[in-house]
Amino acid sequence: MSKKVTINQRVGEFAPGTSLFDIGESMEIAVPSSCRGQGKCRECLMEITTGMESLTPKVEEENHLKENFRLSCCTRLTDVPGEVQAHTMRRAEIKVEEGAMNLPPEATPATYDPAVTRDGNRILIEGKEVAQSTGALLGLAIDIGTTTVVVRAVDLESGSIVATTSLENPQRFGGTDVMSRIQYDTDHSGRLLQRTLLGYLSRAISALPIDTNDVYEIVVAGNPTMRDLFLGMDVTTIGQRPYQSLSEKAWKAGEVDTTAVIVSARKLRLPANPAARVYAMPVVSGHVGGDAAACLLAVAGDHSEETIAIMDIGTNTEVFIGNRDRLLAASCPAGPAFEGRAISQGMPGLAGAIEKVRITNNGDIETSVIGDGEPEGICGSGLIALLAELKRTERMNAFGRFEDGEDSFTVDAKNQIKFLESDINELAQAKGANVAGLRIVAQAYDITLGQLDKFYLAGGFGRHLDIEASKEIGLIPDLPNEKIIQIGNAAIEGATLALLSLTRRGELEEKIKTIEHIELETNPDFFDHFVEGCQFQRFGVAEEEFAG
Repeated sequence: MSKKVTINQRVGEFAPGTSLFDIGESMEIAVPSSCRGQGKCRECLMEITTGMESLTPKVEEENHLKENFRLSCCTRLTDVPGEVQAHTMRRAEIKVEEGAMNLPPEATPATYDPAVTRDGNRILIEGKEVAQSTGALLGLAIDIGTTTVVVRAVDLESGSIVATTSLENPQRFGGTDVMSRIQYDTDHSGRLLQRTLLGYLSRAISALPIDTNDVYEIVVAGNPTMRDLFLGMDVTTIGQRPYQSLSEKAWKAGEVDTTAVIVSARKLRLPANPAARVYAMPVVSGHVGGDAAACLLAVAGDHSEETIAIMDIGTNTEVFIGNRDRLLAASCPAGPAFEGRAISQGMPGLAGAIEKVRITNNGDIETSVIGDGEPEGICGSGLIALLAELKRTERMNAFGRFEDGEDSFTVDAKNQIKFLESDINELAQAKGANVAGLRIVAQAYDITLGQLDKFYLAGGFGRHLDIEASKEIGLIPDLPNEKIIQIGNAAIEGATLALLSLTRRGELEEKIKTIEHIELETNPDFFDHFVEGCQFQRFGVAEEEFAG
């Protein structure tokens, strides 16, 4: 008897004994695999959302996988009744908005001076001939986030964007945050997290409408853990006090001039010209990494005469406060809640995610869904909007409790999507960490948040936030709207600028050496700020609120 199987929203009927890998192939779903279903490459990951009991048990090749992750080539249907629903580590469904940046004019260099140049048919990297070709000169900018990876192809001669793609970070089978991935990489041999990421990245790059042989440089931005896992470096020291990557330790010991790392693309087996190199952007300190440095570059924070704040909200939120004369930075361990993880029916910003919620005067629930199809869950911007609406309509109090005494709120009855009181607790803790980080850095800088000239809200999640809703629940400070600037994925923009300008790249490396890193966990006021930040109320910016 055949069984109903849904993979990436494609549905079919299949006989017991059929592997999920073969089912995916028959549905024309690109299931990554280097070994063509032999269980050796460990790349053909799928996450089972429904019907695990209707599948064969895990085999030895899957011992490295946690929770509901399986290797599709090793997983077959059984005759146990039940429907199976699964998805691959999805790519191309995550919306990447080009031209959405709202950056200051000084962020763009007056002239571009990329590392890769042409002299006739000679291709040069920093003046040294590496190849001969009359083809295009291309570079790749890559932002490796804990949840999402974005790849952008750039014409190095014109500075124009050629193509962009994105994918879920497939390392999620090792945990949803950096500390769990550090532990996973420490406990498992074989660099499984690196191999899986590079496999998915290679396929994403190869699918771009470019000749990969024309790619001569790749600039990578990521927090220290994501960057070093990508490079195949030991990340153990990032998970232990004083939380330093190997490159930071080497720089502090005077062994290297920068925390940036350069390796050959061939070493990482990435699809590019044989002479291509990879430039991994410098880390600042601790868990403040190359993605934060890229954000700083994107808004020209190292040149700013105004006092600015940059807040890149994500699994690992980074905060900068300062100007060209003095900059402070901190990392807030927010966790994955705002990216839809650890939430009962949360999901990334993919097709099927509820991204907007409104409760009408008569109590009806109006939602907006990415892709305009049936909702499958709620993404980060939808969660923020929902919290604000629950508070506005007095269905939820400032402590995150439902006023009717229930433990859930039905968002979409037809599709059985509910928001639990336990979900509110997860979001409250994530918010509390972010608020504490922002306030402590402001205190260390000896200013109030009200004295900021600009507040940059970075990241794909930050780009889609409703500002009023975010202020209503206290996710961001209650500043005048004209001071709050949503700049989208500033990390990919900063990586692009580093790709196009050796000058700005060098300036950033020097500026990073002067940035003061604030350790939140050792600050005596952290807990008080965290507890207050967990409450769903506007958080003010007046001087008296930061007295002492």
